[in-house]
Amino acid sequence: MEKFIKIEIESNSQERLEILIAQLSEIDFYAFEQNKNVLLAYIKEENFHPLIFQEIVSPEETYKSLIIENRNWNEEWEFGFKPVCIKKFAGIRASFHQPLQNIKHEVIITPKMSFGTGHHATTYLMIEQMEKINFEDKKVLDFGTGTGILAILAEKLGAKSVFAIDYDEWSITNTLENIKANNCKQINLEKRDDIRGTMIQDVILANINLNVLIQNANDIRSISQIGTLLLMSGFLCEDEKTILGVFNNIGFGKKNIIKKNGWMSLLVSKN
Repeated sequence: MEKFIKIEIESNSQERLEILIAQLSEIDFYAFEQNKNVLLAYIKEENFHPLIFQEIVSPEETYKSLIIENRNWNEEWEFGFKPVCIKKFAGIRASFHQPLQNIKHEVIITPKMSFGTGHHATTYLMIEQMEKINFEDKKVLDFGTGTGILAILAEKLGAKSVFAIDYDEWSITNTLENIKANNCKQINLEKRDDIRGTMIQDVILANINLNVLIQNANDIRSISQIGTLLLMSGFLCEDEKTILGVFNNIGFGKKNIIKKNGWMSLLVSKN
């Protein structure tokens, strides 16, 4: 059975914990729980490199680690999973929850320990921005789909087609479950880690990290046309100038920025 490492990190600074999430997500950690001054971070055992991890954690921060099995991890996560509501626009719940009230769009997911359940600020910010975008009859790319939440919501908002990609096999499996749970018909899901050669898109959703966005900036430009909207998150507020500079230089103009808990979401349009 596949095994994972669960690391508990203590810090007196909430801002520092947010920075840790951003840094750890860049070295294959992809599930996080944050509670007051404690961060729980999860990674597949085969992907964990102690020396790289120790370069990120400061000497003042204490941490402990535990090897856990996939089954126990999921049971623990499902037990604590709570519905998430993004204002009255969208709600995310599991199949064992009661339907959400007074919500325009409801997304049902099979809760697995994966980055993208709506609990983290970046997913929340992406969904909040999606309310202002016209998806009707649009071609949409969800780059780094995770649990498939954004792809599913895009279809519910009227997208003509949604191409969802992710490099992680477990994310693909979970997204397939979630596509079925929401009776989606317009989502094409593929396991891959790049967007080269894909069709021109009307809307591109990218809730990934800063380095991946920068590395793929030119490929994103290559599948964009005048008016293509690019909605991004997965980076900290302190990265605003960097990410804006990269995409301004390749012909994208800023439309909107929103922020939450030290994270930001940026909406730009191809000029």
